[in-house]
Amino acid sequence: MTPMGGLWSDAGRALRRNRAATISAAILLSLILLVIFGPLFSPWSYDYTDWGEIASPPALSNGHVFGTDQLGRDLFVRTLYGGRISLMVGLAATAVSLLIGIAYGATAGYFGGRLDHVMMRIVDILYALPFMFLVILLMVLFGRNIFLIFVAIGAINWLDMARIVRGQAMSLREREFVVAARTSGTRAGGIIGRHVVPNLLGVVAVYATLTVPQVILVESFLSFLGLGVAEPMTSWGALVNEGAQNMESAPWMLLFPASFLAITLFCLNFLGDGLRDALDPRDRSGR
Repeated sequence: MTPMGGLWSDAGRALRRNRAATISAAILLSLILLVIFGPLFSPWSYDYTDWGEIASPPALSNGHVFGTDQLGRDLFVRTLYGGRISLMVGLAATAVSLLIGIAYGATAGYFGGRLDHVMMRIVDILYALPFMFLVILLMVLFGRNIFLIFVAIGAINWLDMARIVRGQAMSLREREFVVAARTSGTRAGGIIGRHVVPNLLGVVAVYATLTVPQVILVESFLSFLGLGVAEPMTSWGALVNEGAQNMESAPWMLLFPASFLAITLFCLNFLGDGLRDALDPRDRSGR
């Protein structure tokens, strides 16, 4: 078994050699810092209406560097606040899906047999249900609550993680260190928590970087349909929706939030690809 410290140190060196992943990580970090601290340096709040600058184009003279929307609200601040919501939804919903998927998949893969068969058939049934329809149904039944969006998307998006973890756990349960722990009398829960799950962290890390952009897109689609965050709060999806409706008369309303969204998705995908390659032992050994 490769020591976890050695695995991550080797992966870190391989990731630093990947220029696309390194640049993407730097851009993502800069963007996260911008959406957190950027609004603090603006004289405008996300819900303030500047009645003299309704749907005003970008200009430095009036302080609206990204322009204003159709209600006279500063688009720079609203884009950064929208980034906070979109990134929070992506991270929180991914965390929920990972918690459920890891626990479910590790249990099914470790125990195997009839329990594994039943648990995987449940996953197959859930796969057959329309994912987006279930999320929209939850939004309609319980209202547009930001915390519900976190839970709803994450609680339905765990199926892929469960299958990935289950396959890895099935291969790990016959490894020497797991057999030794089982022979020494360690309970199944302890083996899963101490030996199986830690050796799945590489796969989990890669999947997480690829799930965050997927979740952000789901939230953006919900906001585009008017089922996302409620006014006056916003997200990139809601801003893109507003911008699309005013694209001909005020193209900047679409350009800026769509650019932030696209850059974030590209960077997350490049980082996920780089992390996948860095954690692949065949790539580290030069095949």
